[in-house]
Amino acid sequence: MAERDLPLYEQIRRELEGNIRDGRWQPGTRVPTEAELGEQFGVSRITVQRALRELVDAGLVVRYRRHGTFVAQTTDEENLLRSAGVLTSGPEAHGDHRVISAKVLPAGGAALRLPGLDDNDAVVQLRRHKLSPDGSRVTGTELAVLPFRFAPDLLDQDLVTITSHMYLRDRGVPLQRSRLYVEPYSLDEEHAELFGLKPGTAVFRWLRTTWAENDEVVEHLEMILPTDTSRFYVETSLQGR
Repeated sequence: MAERDLPLYEQIRRELEGNIRDGRWQPGTRVPTEAELGEQFGVSRITVQRALRELVDAGLVVRYRRHGTFVAQTTDEENLLRSAGVLTSGPEAHGDHRVISAKVLPAGGAALRLPGLDDNDAVVQLRRHKLSPDGSRVTGTELAVLPFRFAPDLLDQDLVTITSHMYLRDRGVPLQRSRLYVEPYSLDEEHAELFGLKPGTAVFRWLRTTWAENDEVVEHLEMILPTDTSRFYVETSLQGR
């Protein structure tokens, strides 16, 4: 079928896809609005919406409520063994954090419960947003709770870049093991607005617990991660096995 014989939405989709495939529109580029595309191609808004929906379904663009449509970012890959703390060498995940809150409070008032602590025991609670490498958007939320006696000066550190495991190792805490749960999570309104997604969208929820050599819990971590920002895998050496 000749190009001119294709439905209008398909002709538009092909031209927009060409901009992406040829590199004229780089990842993160804002796509013209529906009104702008309608005027450019001389078609109705419904036709433009159909073309954009095809690109969304192909994973080439992402639509964010109240923000517009953007060329999809290249998906970052991250080894789950690093997130669990099994790997201690190699690069960390790219991107800094935005600190939302950092405080010391009684364990009974913390957002995550640490086993083995009394309600009056002091803990450090840290809420942060993980940012994309260019800092333009939030790629995940992080809530960490640590016993104060293991993290007495955590709030004095550079909370934009530091990770819990990095801090604990630097303090000489003998980390013994960690357990990471990965489960589906339905976005509430607060997280949906933060990520520019619809409430109820399925994302990842990570729960990680870390123990020291004496089997004391030294960290409890929760992360919420949209499925369009990262791709996770497991890779480990089989040498000597």
